[in-house]
Amino acid sequence: MKKIALALTLTLLLISCGGDTQNTMTVTGNVKGLKKGDLYLQKFNDTLLITIDSLKVDGNGSFTFKTEVESPELFNLYLKKEDFNDFNDRISFFGEAGVITINTSWDTFDRNAKITGSESNKKYKEYRKIMSDFNIKNMQIIQNVQNSKIALDSLQIDSVQKLSDKTIKRSYAYAINFALTNTNSTIAPYIALQEIPDANKIYLDSIYNSLDDKVSASKYGIALKKYLDELSK
Repeated sequence: MKKIALALTLTLLLISCGGDTQNTMTVTGNVKGLKKGDLYLQKFNDTLLITIDSLKVDGNGSFTFKTEVESPELFNLYLKKEDFNDFNDRISFFGEAGVITINTSWDTFDRNAKITGSESNKKYKEYRKIMSDFNIKNMQIIQNVQNSKIALDSLQIDSVQKLSDKTIKRSYAYAINFALTNTNSTIAPYIALQEIPDANKIYLDSIYNSLDDKVSASKYGIALKKYLDELSK
């Protein structure tokens, strides 16, 4: 009994002193070449983007942020740099408890980022890669029409529209299938909520009903259940 009481006291002391817990996420890394700027760790609270923590960079691009996370969710590492350029300044990643390392360069901030330490982010990156391919293909279809020097007749325009619609349908099918085959990951309810909320409710129900208990109790699992309940009203 004395040992249990001592262990409990030490645990409470650790928490009260700001020590790490099993839900602590540490985001650390380096922005190569960054001399001056401000780094922000951000996430969405409902539809509002909030800043969790920030630090000022002055001569050293190394950084460390710590925050508590109840379940994996999407975060942003935002760089406000003094180059008068609003592009290439935000890295989106799936954060979770543990140590996550992000190494990148100031001039290719979002395109050159190497992220390790998050299994959820591996799944997110895998998903985004294929979806990006679908988006590029659809853009190419549209650009080919816009760049055409010959005016298309109604039949040709209809054919192009059907080809574009087919690509979009394939991307939806891929998103649904990816979610259904990864129901042990928080990426599944995230995809249902953020990527395909207008998909047929039958598919969204299937995704939710297939979720692991831990995932259904996560931030996005709970939000998906709420969304489905609203659709049923």
